[in-house]
Amino acid sequence: MTVENIKTFGELKSSGYQPKKIKDELRDNLRKKIAKKQSAFEGIHGYEHTVIPELERAILSRHNINLLGLRGQAKTRLARLMVNLLDEWIPFVEGSEINDDPFNPMSRYARELLGEKGDETPISWLHRDERFYEKLATPDVTVADLIGDIDPIKAANLKLSYADDRVLHFGMIPRANRSIFVINELPDLQARIQVALFNILQEGDIQIRGFKLRLPLDVQFIFTANPEDYTNRGSIVTPLKDRIGSQIITHYPETIQTARTITEQEARLDSRQSEAVYVPSLAKDLLEQIGFEARESEYIDYKSGVSARMSITAFENLLSTAERRALRAGEEKTSVRLSDFMGIIPAITGKVELVYEGEQEGAAAVAEVLMGSAVKTLFAEYFPKIEKLEKQNQKNEYQEIIDWFFNEGGLEISDDATDSEYRKELDKIIPLKQLIQKYQPDTPKEDLNFMKEFILWGLAEYKKLSKDRFTEGYQFKDPFGSYISRL
Repeated sequence: MTVENIKTFGELKSSGYQPKKIKDELRDNLRKKIAKKQSAFEGIHGYEHTVIPELERAILSRHNINLLGLRGQAKTRLARLMVNLLDEWIPFVEGSEINDDPFNPMSRYARELLGEKGDETPISWLHRDERFYEKLATPDVTVADLIGDIDPIKAANLKLSYADDRVLHFGMIPRANRSIFVINELPDLQARIQVALFNILQEGDIQIRGFKLRLPLDVQFIFTANPEDYTNRGSIVTPLKDRIGSQIITHYPETIQTARTITEQEARLDSRQSEAVYVPSLAKDLLEQIGFEARESEYIDYKSGVSARMSITAFENLLSTAERRALRAGEEKTSVRLSDFMGIIPAITGKVELVYEGEQEGAAAVAEVLMGSAVKTLFAEYFPKIEKLEKQNQKNEYQEIIDWFFNEGGLEISDDATDSEYRKELDKIIPLKQLIQKYQPDTPKEDLNFMKEFILWGLAEYKKLSKDRFTEGYQFKDPFGSYISRL
């Protein structure tokens, strides 16, 4: 029999349906996926050998789980993906507020209905997508919100006294019976509210006002917490922490390749944008390196973290900057330039928490420092290292480029230059092409201009050239010539 055909408790029993606790559902379905070597957490990258094995062990152990990590580490995403481990449909007593299992009814409504109609009790079906509840813990959350309270309007309408349990209004947790319930940012929940969760986690009991209720709720709890919250805003009370089976520590991507995969997967792009704007591989690496630099920066509060959302929104801004430039120039297609990275500053400034020194510098200035640091880090991976001090008469791989600037006076790259104007300016510097042919001969043709500009930015970071921002673009000069012109 199919779900559509089973409409009464008698038909459900005849079908041979066997009820399961939610933790057993998760465990059984995970066992099948592991045996088939299928991933239970599709779209999660970088956790294959760290977080996911720990999460799978916690599910197999039937534990309630606390995901502990800084912002932007996919904690909520992991919790939402657990829905895929539930059975597709489960039956419940039709009309029940708390998804009563007809084989094990808990609410007064379900017990009375089953007692009255027996095998004719109507059955409804709940899809797994409807078995996910989420609550952001804030200081104003009350016990009534989570657990329940007396409903005076219901008491008046039904002409019942407050001593009758039919006047109760169930909160979010009882309504999440037989479901996954996520409480985000658990330390933000007031201590007295956390205390109210003790019995639910341990025995499944809830208490509303003075009523003697025993509802052995069947809930898979997932908590998320930021370690910074333990000191800044609140903490998880020790007895509650003791009742959470597994605490799993999340982390940021450990390699640029992983970070790139996440960004490309999560970025929301218009198809016309993707078709019109080409992004060199080095540009993608550089974008992710900015995030890595931010997590190590002395200007940024490392305890607050730098969310993966920073790279995602920065990537969207980067393509939009190139797209806007192409539209203004009347060009159908274009390629990302390094100077386009100025367009990602708003995505950086809104995603980082600055320490005192960073506040003194200013958010935009810190963003530019991060971009410069990223260029400097990657430059050393592509081209010979530039020493701070060089021996006299020692051959310098970059001398011909520096001499070109000394003799020619400089180079200007306008933000709104057309692709042909941009290419023409860079092609003037013949030594750039020679350097790329020597050290990066496999550079794709479409990436050449970006690589040339990257060299100029790298030399500027190592003080071999000067780089100045003017209203409409960037100017590169010989550092001594730049100094003299300032005088």
